[in-house]
Amino acid sequence: MNGLLILDKPGGMTSHDVVARVRRATGEQSVGHLGTLDPMATGVLPLLIGKYTRLAQFLGTSEKAYAGTIRFGFATDTYDAEGQTVGEVRAVALTLDDVRAEAAKYMGEMAQMPPPYSAKKIEGKPAYKLARAGKTPELKPVKIAIEAFAIESVEGDTARFTMRISAGGYVRAVAHAMGQAMGCGAHLASLRRTAAGGFTLDQALTVEQMETLAAEGKLEERMPHPRTLLPEMPAVTADEGTVGQIRNGMQVNLPEYSSAALVKIFEGQRELVAVGRRVAGTLFQPFVVLA
Repeated sequence: MNGLLILDKPGGMTSHDVVARVRRATGEQSVGHLGTLDPMATGVLPLLIGKYTRLAQFLGTSEKAYAGTIRFGFATDTYDAEGQTVGEVRAVALTLDDVRAEAAKYMGEMAQMPPPYSAKKIEGKPAYKLARAGKTPELKPVKIAIEAFAIESVEGDTARFTMRISAGGYVRAVAHAMGQAMGCGAHLASLRRTAAGGFTLDQALTVEQMETLAAEGKLEERMPHPRTLLPEMPAVTADEGTVGQIRNGMQVNLPEYSSAALVKIFEGQRELVAVGRRVAGTLFQPFVVLA
Protein backbone atom coordinates (compact mmCIF):
# COMPACT_ATOMS: atom_id res chain seq x y z
CA MET A 1 0.00 0.00 0.00
CA ASN A 2 1.29 3.45 -0.98
CA GLY A 3 -0.22 6.80 -0.08
CA LEU A 4 -0.78 9.50 2.49
CA LEU A 5 -3.13 8.81 5.39
CA ILE A 6 -4.57 11.51 7.63
CA LEU A 7 -5.58 10.38 11.12
CA ASP A 8 -7.14 12.11 14.10
CA LYS A 9 -4.79 10.97 16.86
CA PRO A 10 -6.53 10.30 20.16
CA GLY A 11 -5.13 11.39 23.50
CA GLY A 12 -3.06 8.89 25.45
CA MET A 13 -1.27 7.45 22.41
CA THR A 14 2.19 8.37 21.18
CA SER A 15 2.70 9.06 17.49
CA HIS A 16 4.77 5.86 17.44
CA ASP A 17 1.78 3.95 18.86
CA VAL A 18 -0.34 5.21 15.97
CA VAL A 19 2.30 4.14 13.43
CA ALA A 20 2.29 0.66 14.98
CA ARG A 21 -1.52 0.42 14.66
CA VAL A 22 -1.31 1.44 11.00
CA ARG A 23 1.38 -1.15 10.33
CA ARG A 24 -0.73 -3.90 11.88
CA ALA A 25 -3.88 -2.85 10.04
CA THR A 26 -2.30 -2.45 6.60
CA GLY A 27 0.49 -5.03 6.70
CA GLU A 28 2.79 -2.28 5.39
CA GLN A 29 5.98 -1.85 7.41
CA SER A 30 7.10 1.41 5.76
CA VAL A 31 5.02 3.94 7.69
CA GLY A 32 6.16 7.31 8.99
CA HIS A 33 4.37 10.30 10.51
CA LEU A 34 4.87 13.94 9.55
CA GLY A 35 5.43 15.77 12.82
CA THR A 36 5.23 14.20 16.27
CA LEU A 37 2.23 14.83 18.48
CA ASP A 38 2.77 14.45 22.23
CA PRO A 39 0.72 11.68 23.92
CA MET A 40 -1.57 14.24 25.55
CA ALA A 41 -2.30 16.00 22.25
CA THR A 42 -4.98 15.02 19.75
CA GLY A 43 -5.73 15.88 16.16
CA VAL A 44 -4.28 15.84 12.67
CA LEU A 45 -1.45 13.34 12.18
CA PRO A 46 -0.51 12.76 8.53
CA LEU A 47 1.30 9.50 7.81
CA LEU A 48 3.15 8.39 4.71
CA ILE A 49 2.77 4.73 3.76
CA GLY A 50 4.91 2.50 1.56
CA LYS A 51 6.95 4.20 -1.14
CA TYR A 52 5.36 7.53 -0.25
CA THR A 53 7.65 7.70 2.79
CA ARG A 54 10.22 8.98 0.28
CA LEU A 55 8.19 12.20 0.03
CA ALA A 56 8.75 13.13 3.69
CA GLN A 57 11.39 15.71 2.75
CA PHE A 58 8.74 17.71 0.87
CA LEU A 59 5.88 17.33 3.36
CA GLY A 60 7.52 17.38 6.79
CA THR A 61 8.30 21.09 6.96
CA SER A 62 4.74 22.42 6.80
CA GLU A 63 3.20 24.88 9.24
CA LYS A 64 0.89 23.46 11.91
CA ALA A 65 -2.30 24.91 13.42
CA TYR A 66 -3.52 24.23 16.96
CA ALA A 67 -6.25 24.99 19.46
CA GLY A 68 -5.75 24.45 23.18
CA THR A 69 -5.61 25.77 26.70
CA ILE A 70 -2.87 27.15 28.94
CA ARG A 71 -3.20 26.86 32.70
CA PHE A 72 -1.45 29.51 34.80
CA GLY A 73 -0.35 29.20 38.43
CA PHE A 74 2.35 26.54 38.22
CA ALA A 75 4.87 25.10 35.80
CA THR A 76 5.64 21.42 35.13
CA ASP A 77 8.86 19.67 34.16
CA THR A 78 7.39 18.60 30.81
CA TYR A 79 5.73 21.99 30.19
CA ASP A 80 2.34 20.24 29.91
CA ALA A 81 -0.33 18.68 32.10
CA GLU A 82 1.35 15.26 32.13
CA GLY A 83 4.44 16.49 33.99
CA GLN A 84 5.33 16.95 37.64
CA THR A 85 4.69 20.31 39.28
CA VAL A 86 7.78 22.51 39.47
CA GLY A 87 8.05 25.34 41.99
CA GLU A 88 5.36 27.03 44.01
CA VAL A 89 1.67 26.83 43.10
CA ARG A 90 0.31 30.36 42.96
CA ALA A 91 -3.19 31.82 42.92
CA VAL A 92 -3.65 33.95 39.80
CA ALA A 93 -6.03 36.72 38.82
CA LEU A 94 -5.84 36.85 35.03
CA THR A 95 -7.44 39.33 32.70
CA LEU A 96 -8.00 38.75 29.00
CA ASP A 97 -6.09 41.93 28.14
CA ASP A 98 -3.05 40.93 30.21
CA VAL A 99 -2.80 37.47 28.64
CA ARG A 100 -3.32 38.87 25.15
CA ALA A 101 -0.61 41.47 25.73
CA GLU A 102 1.85 38.73 26.77
CA ALA A 103 0.86 36.48 23.85
CA ALA A 104 1.53 39.28 21.37
CA LYS A 105 5.22 39.17 22.33
CA TYR A 106 5.57 35.70 20.78
CA MET A 107 4.45 36.59 17.27
CA GLY A 108 6.90 36.33 14.38
CA GLU A 109 10.33 34.72 14.16
CA MET A 110 12.26 33.80 17.30
CA ALA A 111 14.83 31.44 18.76
CA GLN A 112 12.98 28.87 20.87
CA MET A 113 14.60 26.51 23.36
CA PRO A 114 12.99 23.05 22.99
CA PRO A 115 11.57 21.47 26.16
CA PRO A 116 13.89 19.07 28.01
CA TYR A 117 11.24 16.40 27.58
CA SER A 118 11.20 16.42 23.78
CA ALA A 119 12.13 14.21 20.85
CA LYS A 120 15.10 16.41 19.90
CA LYS A 121 18.16 14.21 19.40
CA ILE A 122 21.34 14.76 21.43
CA GLU A 123 24.18 12.56 20.19
CA GLY A 124 21.60 10.20 18.77
CA LYS A 125 19.44 10.00 21.91
CA PRO A 126 16.07 11.74 22.35
CA ALA A 127 16.22 14.50 24.97
CA TYR A 128 13.31 13.02 26.91
CA LYS A 129 15.25 9.82 27.59
CA LEU A 130 18.10 11.82 29.12
CA ALA A 131 15.63 13.89 31.16
CA ARG A 132 13.90 10.78 32.48
CA ALA A 133 17.29 9.44 33.55
CA GLY A 134 17.82 12.55 35.67
CA LYS A 135 20.25 14.20 33.25
CA THR A 136 19.98 17.72 31.88
CA PRO A 137 19.80 17.62 28.06
CA GLU A 138 22.14 20.13 26.39
CA LEU A 139 19.63 21.59 23.96
CA LYS A 140 20.20 24.45 21.54
CA PRO A 141 17.71 27.14 20.51
CA VAL A 142 15.87 26.53 17.25
CA LYS A 143 14.64 29.24 14.89
CA ILE A 144 10.85 29.09 14.58
CA ALA A 145 8.02 31.38 13.50
CA ILE A 146 4.58 31.90 15.01
CA GLU A 147 2.28 33.24 12.31
CA ALA A 148 -0.82 33.62 14.49
CA PHE A 149 -1.47 33.40 18.24
CA ALA A 150 -4.90 34.43 19.49
CA ILE A 151 -6.10 34.24 23.09
CA GLU A 152 -9.80 33.48 22.65
CA SER A 153 -10.90 33.64 26.29
CA VAL A 154 -9.77 33.53 29.91
CA GLU A 155 -11.68 31.68 32.62
CA GLY A 156 -10.17 31.50 36.08
CA ASP A 157 -6.58 30.29 35.71
CA THR A 158 -7.02 28.99 32.15
CA ALA A 159 -6.65 30.72 28.77
CA ARG A 160 -8.05 29.27 25.56
CA PHE A 161 -6.02 29.94 22.40
CA THR A 162 -5.43 29.18 18.73
CA MET A 163 -2.00 29.21 17.10
CA ARG A 164 -0.24 28.70 13.78
CA ILE A 165 3.42 27.76 14.22
CA SER A 166 6.22 26.60 11.94
CA ALA A 167 7.45 23.01 11.84
CA GLY A 168 9.77 22.25 14.76
CA GLY A 169 8.09 24.73 17.09
CA TYR A 170 6.78 23.65 20.50
CA VAL A 171 3.47 25.10 21.70
CA ARG A 172 4.16 23.92 25.25
CA ALA A 173 7.43 25.85 25.25
CA VAL A 174 5.42 28.99 24.51
CA ALA A 175 3.06 28.23 27.42
CA HIS A 176 6.03 27.69 29.74
CA ALA A 177 7.72 30.92 28.63
CA MET A 178 4.52 32.91 29.19
CA GLY A 179 4.25 31.58 32.74
CA GLN A 180 7.85 32.57 33.45
CA ALA A 181 7.36 36.06 32.03
CA MET A 182 4.16 36.61 34.01
CA GLY A 183 5.81 35.41 37.21
CA CYS A 184 3.25 32.74 38.05
CA GLY A 185 4.28 29.67 36.07
CA ALA A 186 2.17 28.02 33.40
CA HIS A 187 1.84 24.84 31.39
CA LEU A 188 -0.05 23.52 28.40
CA ALA A 189 -3.29 22.02 29.71
CA SER A 190 -4.70 20.68 26.43
CA LEU A 191 -3.78 20.69 22.75
CA ARG A 192 -5.51 19.72 19.52
CA ARG A 193 -3.81 19.98 16.13
CA THR A 194 -6.39 21.31 13.69
CA ALA A 195 -4.22 21.35 10.57
CA ALA A 196 -0.83 20.21 9.33
CA GLY A 197 0.15 21.91 6.11
CA GLY A 198 -2.89 21.60 3.87
CA PHE A 199 -4.37 18.66 5.79
CA THR A 200 -7.25 19.32 8.19
CA LEU A 201 -9.50 17.54 10.67
CA ASP A 202 -12.24 17.35 8.03
CA GLN A 203 -10.06 14.87 6.12
CA ALA A 204 -8.97 12.86 9.15
CA LEU A 205 -10.04 9.33 10.06
CA THR A 206 -10.09 7.99 13.59
CA VAL A 207 -7.76 5.09 14.33
CA GLU A 208 -10.80 2.82 14.56
CA GLN A 209 -12.14 3.98 11.19
CA MET A 210 -8.71 3.35 9.66
CA GLU A 211 -8.65 -0.20 10.99
CA THR A 212 -12.18 -0.95 9.75
CA LEU A 213 -11.48 0.42 6.27
CA ALA A 214 -8.19 -1.48 6.07
CA ALA A 215 -9.96 -4.74 7.00
CA GLU A 216 -12.55 -4.06 4.27
CA GLY A 217 -9.87 -3.25 1.67
CA LYS A 218 -11.21 0.30 1.29
CA LEU A 219 -8.55 2.38 3.03
CA GLU A 220 -6.80 3.61 -0.12
CA GLU A 221 -10.13 5.01 -1.34
CA ARG A 222 -10.16 7.36 1.66
CA MET A 223 -6.65 8.68 1.14
CA PRO A 224 -6.09 11.99 -0.68
CA HIS A 225 -5.73 11.54 -4.45
CA PRO A 226 -1.99 11.42 -5.31
CA ARG A 227 -2.35 14.37 -7.70
CA THR A 228 -3.57 16.61 -4.88
CA LEU A 229 -0.35 16.13 -2.92
CA LEU A 230 2.44 18.70 -3.24
CA PRO A 231 0.19 21.19 -5.05
CA GLU A 232 3.10 23.60 -5.51
CA MET A 233 4.58 21.18 -8.07
CA PRO A 234 3.01 20.78 -11.53
CA ALA A 235 2.04 17.24 -12.55
CA VAL A 236 2.86 15.55 -15.84
CA THR A 237 1.71 12.19 -17.18
CA ALA A 238 4.62 10.41 -18.84
CA ASP A 239 4.46 7.82 -21.60
CA GLU A 240 5.73 4.28 -21.12
CA GLY A 241 9.16 4.97 -22.60
CA THR A 242 9.74 8.02 -20.42
CA VAL A 243 8.62 6.14 -17.32
CA GLY A 244 11.13 3.40 -18.11
CA GLN A 245 13.93 5.95 -18.39
CA ILE A 246 12.94 7.54 -15.08
CA ARG A 247 12.94 4.20 -13.30
CA ASN A 248 16.50 3.67 -14.55
CA GLY A 249 17.54 7.06 -13.18
CA MET A 250 17.93 8.66 -16.61
CA GLN A 251 17.27 12.30 -17.42
CA VAL A 252 14.13 12.98 -19.45
CA ASN A 253 12.81 15.83 -21.57
CA LEU A 254 9.60 17.49 -20.39
CA PRO A 255 9.15 20.36 -22.85
CA GLU A 256 5.99 21.83 -21.29
CA TYR A 257 7.69 22.48 -17.92
CA SER A 258 10.71 24.60 -18.77
CA SER A 259 10.11 26.99 -15.83
CA ALA A 260 9.36 24.51 -13.01
CA ALA A 261 12.09 23.59 -10.53
CA LEU A 262 10.37 20.34 -9.49
CA VAL A 263 7.59 18.32 -11.15
CA LYS A 264 5.49 15.30 -10.16
CA ILE A 265 5.72 12.61 -12.83
CA PHE A 266 2.82 10.15 -13.11
CA GLU A 267 2.12 6.96 -15.03
CA GLY A 268 -1.61 7.13 -15.66
CA GLN A 269 -3.80 9.15 -13.33
CA ARG A 270 -2.80 7.78 -9.92
CA GLU A 271 0.65 6.18 -9.97
CA LEU A 272 3.25 8.71 -8.87
CA VAL A 273 6.50 7.52 -10.43
CA ALA A 274 8.93 10.23 -9.36
CA VAL A 275 9.64 13.81 -8.46
CA GLY A 276 11.89 15.29 -11.13
CA ARG A 277 14.28 18.21 -10.70
CA ARG A 278 15.00 20.50 -13.63
CA VAL A 279 18.64 20.36 -14.72
CA ALA A 280 18.50 22.90 -17.54
CA GLY A 281 15.92 24.07 -20.01
CA THR A 282 13.37 21.25 -20.37
CA LEU A 283 15.68 18.51 -19.10
CA PHE A 284 14.72 16.88 -15.76
CA GLN A 285 16.63 14.47 -13.53
CA PRO A 286 14.69 11.99 -11.35
CA PHE A 287 15.19 13.36 -7.83
CA VAL A 288 13.01 10.93 -5.85
CA VAL A 289 11.85 7.73 -7.58
CA LEU A 290 8.82 5.95 -6.10
CA ALA A 291 8.06 3.26 -8.65
